[in-house]
Amino acid sequence: MRISFLTRSVILILLIAVSAITATLGFFYLNIQVIGIAASLLFIVFTWNLISYQNRFFNKISYFFDAVRNEDSALSFPKIQHDPFLNELSSNLNRINEQLKEIKTENRQQEQYFQTLTDHVATGILSFDDTGFIFNANKNLKQMLGLEQLTHLRQLQKVDSQLAHVLMNLLPDNQRMHTIKSPSGKSINLLLKSTSFKNKDRTLRLISLQDINDQLSEKEMESWMKLIRVLTHEIMNSIAPVTSLSENLKNLFIRNGEVISPEMVSETTIAKTAKGLEVIEQQGIGLINFVESYRKLARLPKPELKPVNVRNLIENTVLLNKSLWPDIQISLQINDPDLQIAADEKLFPQVLINLLKNATEALDEQANGNIQIQTRRNQEGKIEICIKDNGPGIPPELLEEIFVPFFTTRESGSGIGLSLSRQIIRLHGGKLTANSQPGKETAFCIEVRPAD
Repeated sequence: MRISFLTRSVILILLIAVSAITATLGFFYLNIQVIGIAASLLFIVFTWNLISYQNRFFNKISYFFDAVRNEDSALSFPKIQHDPFLNELSSNLNRINEQLKEIKTENRQQEQYFQTLTDHVATGILSFDDTGFIFNANKNLKQMLGLEQLTHLRQLQKVDSQLAHVLMNLLPDNQRMHTIKSPSGKSINLLLKSTSFKNKDRTLRLISLQDINDQLSEKEMESWMKLIRVLTHEIMNSIAPVTSLSENLKNLFIRNGEVISPEMVSETTIAKTAKGLEVIEQQGIGLINFVESYRKLARLPKPELKPVNVRNLIENTVLLNKSLWPDIQISLQINDPDLQIAADEKLFPQVLINLLKNATEALDEQANGNIQIQTRRNQEGKIEICIKDNGPGIPPELLEEIFVPFFTTRESGSGIGLSLSRQIIRLHGGKLTANSQPGKETAFCIEVRPAD
């Protein structure tokens, strides 16, 4: 017959109480010493039994939790004869212990799986706490840095004097570029990305270090090819007419391979020559302006970042635009009038002026033309400024081409505005993107950091 822990404890307490009362009656009221002594002995036996029984119960529980806390899965609780309750307790504790063993085994297997997975990833992965103690560094990272063991960020000073400082100061959800020297002396361009996560009671940072030399080389080659194609196009457009015109002018003064005499030069020939030289001069000036535009693009100054009020910035730009195109409808959607960004007060307005000018020109000869300027703080905490127009739009195949230096679809365009604007925004640590639905809407969006 099974008796529960509570029932047995209550019975023992009642027996202790009865034996205590009987001993009291025997010694003090009935004056029967034998009854008093016998009851006292029973009181001692029942009390010892209760204490011993409860100690066995609580010791089992205590041993179990100590084993769990110390991650000791080898603990086993034997069965006790003639005590069904403690036997059932032992069985339950052993069963829970087995389940904990299975969970630990599964966790260990999962840990080994993820460790193997990270070791096969072609990106370096590193996790560390706020003190710089490293919890995990995969094989690719150690090979990249030429280190066999990596337990603290201080060890990175052997590879690069600044790398540890850069990693410690890379805020979660941010990224940046950093260049180091490989053990063979080769420069490695690393793209560092940071995130954070909780591990027990610690906050750890997870950094991925990706070698992007190959990607940069491909992008660099692609950019050079685009630039060379545009430069060739622009230069050939200027040189070809000059060459043809020079040949025509030369033919005015050469007959049968010999220079004609001054008497044979007519006023018509002189007029044609003057006109031709004027055209050549104009083409030369155009080439000089073209080269000057290229120099301007290549020599942008480093921005001097200061807190700038977004609303004031936009309103000033709209005011300038209105002075040139007073009939264009421009609507503002600025939810936070106190929104501030970290920007250069001279460079950043050039971007807004250029984007607003492009949007205005896109609405040329279009009825019901409208421009919207919207600002908001996105989910990453960065500030977005979008300039939208309902003009004819940009074909999908040209959306990236429009940022190539000197690429333009307008006869009067220089092709430098958008590429210069994107370069300025990149120098601000932001990005400039374009989206277009031809016939519906075109949007140019700037994303930059807010002012600290």
